[in-house]
Amino acid sequence: MPTDTLPVVPVGEPTPDEIADGALWRDAALRDDEYVRACEMLGRRPTWTEASIVGVMWSEHCSYKSSKHLLRTLPTEGPHVLQGPGENAGVVDLGDGWAAAFKVESHNHPSAVEPYHGAATGVGGILRDVFTMGARPVAILDSLRFGPIDGDGADVHATRRLMAGVVEGIAGYGNCVGVPTVGGEVVFDAAYARNPLVNAMCIGVLRHEELQLGAATGTGNPVLYVGARTGRDGIHGATFASIEDPHGRERSAVQVGDPFREKLLIEACLELFATDTVVGVQDMGAAGLTSSSVEMAARAGSGIEMDLDLVPVREPGMAPFELMLSESQERMLVVVKAGTEHVAREIFERWELDCAEVGTVTDTGEIVLRASGEVVCRLPLAMLVDDLPERRWPVERDDSRLPKLDLAAVPELAAGAAGETLLRLLARPTIASKRWIHDQFDSMVGAATMIRPGSDAAVVKVHGTDRAIAASIDCNGRWCSLDPRAGAAHAVAEATRNVACSGGRPLAVTDCLNFSSPEVPHVAWQLEQAVAGLGDACRALGTPVVSGNVSMYNRSGDIDVHPTPVVGAVGVIEDLAHVTRSAWTTAGSLVLLLGATDVALDGSEFLVSEHDLVAGGAPPIDLALESRVQACVLEAIAAGLVRSAHDCSDGGVAVTLAESAIAGSVGATLDLGALATRDLRLDELLFGEGASRIVVEVDADRIEELAYIAARHDAPLTQLGRTGGDDLVLTRDDAPLLRIPVTELANAWTTALPTLMNSEPHA
Repeated sequence: MPTDTLPVVPVGEPTPDEIADGALWRDAALRDDEYVRACEMLGRRPTWTEASIVGVMWSEHCSYKSSKHLLRTLPTEGPHVLQGPGENAGVVDLGDGWAAAFKVESHNHPSAVEPYHGAATGVGGILRDVFTMGARPVAILDSLRFGPIDGDGADVHATRRLMAGVVEGIAGYGNCVGVPTVGGEVVFDAAYARNPLVNAMCIGVLRHEELQLGAATGTGNPVLYVGARTGRDGIHGATFASIEDPHGRERSAVQVGDPFREKLLIEACLELFATDTVVGVQDMGAAGLTSSSVEMAARAGSGIEMDLDLVPVREPGMAPFELMLSESQERMLVVVKAGTEHVAREIFERWELDCAEVGTVTDTGEIVLRASGEVVCRLPLAMLVDDLPERRWPVERDDSRLPKLDLAAVPELAAGAAGETLLRLLARPTIASKRWIHDQFDSMVGAATMIRPGSDAAVVKVHGTDRAIAASIDCNGRWCSLDPRAGAAHAVAEATRNVACSGGRPLAVTDCLNFSSPEVPHVAWQLEQAVAGLGDACRALGTPVVSGNVSMYNRSGDIDVHPTPVVGAVGVIEDLAHVTRSAWTTAGSLVLLLGATDVALDGSEFLVSEHDLVAGGAPPIDLALESRVQACVLEAIAAGLVRSAHDCSDGGVAVTLAESAIAGSVGATLDLGALATRDLRLDELLFGEGASRIVVEVDADRIEELAYIAARHDAPLTQLGRTGGDDLVLTRDDAPLLRIPVTELANAWTTALPTLMNSEPHA
């Protein structure tokens, strides 16, 4: 391609009148000072196409300009890390030449505007991030948050419809593309009433030698556009997710997916990767052709030139900026070795996908675009990737948003009310069975799922090996709102603990930081504290952050979401005999609590459910103890001592015990008196929450072996009683607390969500 000069564009800084008008750059989501900076860097005013490209690459969604300085503090390296942040997904070593690629991303704003397509394309996008690395996707997990669905009123009914649309979108895409949805979490809280959080995580499997990277290397190598054609859906999708009050934007900013085409794209790309002709590959995700071309060239320190007239389109008359910013789905950008273009063309034509040579790798350090024979863009890559603005917003803690808990003012739970309280908590939408959701997902496609949704972690077998991957995704946003540093540390601890409870050794994590506007000083403080908490926990637990996403401006009107740093943890199970579930397995086993006995009602489900109160901090967390507890349970599982293990989380020990009883259809008689190492109130004892606690089931004749392992790890171990019978019986120093048939517990837990969702009136 010739390197013509750019057509003459007026040079000089914009006048005050032009800044006051500002239509050009504000439509491109550039702030006034950013537009001035762009003009200074270029020495001229940008064309509309250039302004659009600068705007999207400098957007919060693509540049992380408000969080990048914090993300640099996170640990990203470790003995198992093959690829850390900076690529499409992180990759960790599973042993024996196998690896797992994984990442979590948000699709919050699109899902709020168009629930089905927003959620569906969130799944499609995260799948592409993973198979771009050369991995075959084997599992999807999701972390969902909605407003309340119990009660009545227009907002409640709207939330039910929104949730139904999101779930249908996840199922509609994942089921059709043939990748199982194996786990996740769903939380209901008023903080998410108008701004749902829809985070999707994908895991893929590959051999070490199959790893692909997204760098456009080799001057003269051709740049291929492959997959679906480009339309006008999703234009400004990244910028609309980076502004105040994004939900007022039109639906055209939301992408529309085609899972059947995605399946073809997966197979075609994996076949192409096996030919050894690919130099670099990148998903056209946020910002579409812009981000894929810019990031690939920037990673390689090269340049790129493209002729936009060659881009396959499904709508005539698309302007250059539309072609560059469209987020139409199921598209990839691939750089191949010169002279091998025919290999890619033959493969993609056979899979009935477009394959067009649209450009060339250069050594100029620029992105140059042509349309209708004219240069419409010439921008230095450094300006778009390295020299972009960073925003360090004022940081201020606001104690008025951090209510203290005066436990003396909270009425104590009456001894005779424990049973009814437990049943109410089991029916809370956040705690209740999510089978109404899980049953809409195909969790078994691929014939590798060993533990389906509903246990502590999902487990997926690595075909052809005796290994499996365990994965969990977790966060307690309420705790993060009360103490963002401790709350974020809890998110890492719970996700890795769930992996350990399932027999997996945690290797690394991915994170999705969901926050309100960083321009609000208290939110900037929450973000700063949460990232620090993530770093604390990841360093203590030896689980580096290998990939992730930041989603800002999650607010609607005057409602801010809780700071919600979602953490996805991935671990390896090296022997399939070590796969462990949360359900009690048989009568006559011993039930013990491994780990901490100290708990708190701060920020608990009990306080919200029974007293409509959100107050206190996050429960205490000792990261050194957390590490020892996880190491202990893993050693005990590997020694064949543990029949089942269940992390103690929402609702405290009483809910945890009830869940294991329900899952195994086995009762138990248990005394909780030994857990009260201090003067605990009854509600604290039963429903207090905390970290580093695992309920384990062990054969009675092997208790001494478990006690020996726990002592070596300096991990507290408290015997509670035995499984057996048809009832869950809880006592305190032999004084009765509750006796409830397991069938009654199961009825409360399993019927809550279907009852609420089936009560939705027809439109």
